[in-house]
Amino acid sequence: MTDVAGKFTVEPFSASAEKRERFNRLLKKRYAAEARFKMWGIVAVSVAVVFLVLLLGSILLQGASAFSTTKVELELYLDPAVIDPQGTKDPQTIASADYNQILRASMSKLFPEVQGRRERRDMMSLLSSGAAYEVAGHVRDNPDLIGQTIRFEVLTDDLVDMLRKGYIERNVPEADRKLNDFQLGIYDKLVATGALGGAFNTELITTGDSREPENAGLWGAVVGSFLTLVVTLGIAFPLGVMAAVYLEEFAPKNRITDMIEVNINNLAAVPSIVFGLLGLAVFLNFFGMPRSAPVVGGLVLALQALPIIIIASRAAIKAVPPSIREAALGMGASPLQTVMHHTLPLSMPGMLTGAILGMAHALGETAPLLMIGMVAFIVDIPSGFSSPATVLPVQIYLWADSPERAFVEKTSAAIIVLLLFLISMNAIAIYLRKKFERKW
Repeated sequence: MTDVAGKFTVEPFSASAEKRERFNRLLKKRYAAEARFKMWGIVAVSVAVVFLVLLLGSILLQGASAFSTTKVELELYLDPAVIDPQGTKDPQTIASADYNQILRASMSKLFPEVQGRRERRDMMSLLSSGAAYEVAGHVRDNPDLIGQTIRFEVLTDDLVDMLRKGYIERNVPEADRKLNDFQLGIYDKLVATGALGGAFNTELITTGDSREPENAGLWGAVVGSFLTLVVTLGIAFPLGVMAAVYLEEFAPKNRITDMIEVNINNLAAVPSIVFGLLGLAVFLNFFGMPRSAPVVGGLVLALQALPIIIIASRAAIKAVPPSIREAALGMGASPLQTVMHHTLPLSMPGMLTGAILGMAHALGETAPLLMIGMVAFIVDIPSGFSSPATVLPVQIYLWADSPERAFVEKTSAAIIVLLLFLISMNAIAIYLRKKFERKW
């Protein structure tokens, strides 16, 4: 080094060693800080994974049993005098017959010792209230069976199902359980003869909602969710992409566009129930659209997903290198041709990512749909966009509020189906994103 006069001087060895030692201490301190930061990051990820495993594990443990149900196989004599006295085989006549009488005759044949009126009522209460409708549907579809004796499996009451799955304690006083000793005896005899057992719960996947837990299904909510999301995607994605393209490629930079950008960012943070109030005031009260319909739910969720899609699409457009635009314009392409043939194809993967986020957010919403009446009890499967319907999150909300123990496992099963629905939708979007992805 040099002194004040500009002459070269040699720094003492002790000063140089002291600087190296201080540098080494600072270096060790920095490495220690980086190691601590990495450790805390690993701890944070581990805690998140543990909570995720606990959450999914509890849902799977509670909901797995809902995919099995309890059925009893009965020998039914399809008495023509009860089902079709005139022999016309008219579907309406067959469907309106008293199939409870046929079920009572079958149970009485199994347990001839049961004679009292109360005992008969307790015995028949072990069968589902929808058992007669099951037999009616089977005979209506197969009218040639009238007059024959068939073996047919019918659903049991939800209490019998809970007993078989171990949710009802037998070793408690009779007054403290919902099945009395007589009913437990009937249950044990059915199990001993092999007439009663478990089966895959197809009703959970193929039927609509019901007041009776053993008859309640998710298909109506699944169809309602699908129709609602179709409307949401069909409105929010094109509008979001067009708005993003205009703001990024064509809109002049002035106070008006600045205000629009601020409002878009603010709308992304607005509570979802506000969109429900907007849908109630505009779509239902002003335009008079049908309540609890997928078309209205889709419109409300489209308004909610629109800001998310616009923000993600704008970010995807900004990520396209300027050289792509400059090359297209240099070759004589118009601004519109540049956007349609170059900017949009290259930004499409990012736009689809925004669509994934927006649709996933919409799929899990409940509050805005409650405001437009989609909390109604809907039994029938929706047949169109204007049919009364509900969606999976609302169905979960309704079942979670039900007092019956059987609805607890069905609530968890509905959450599993919702997660599978979400994973399937995201998988399709990710496939499309990979298909359109281009590298430069």
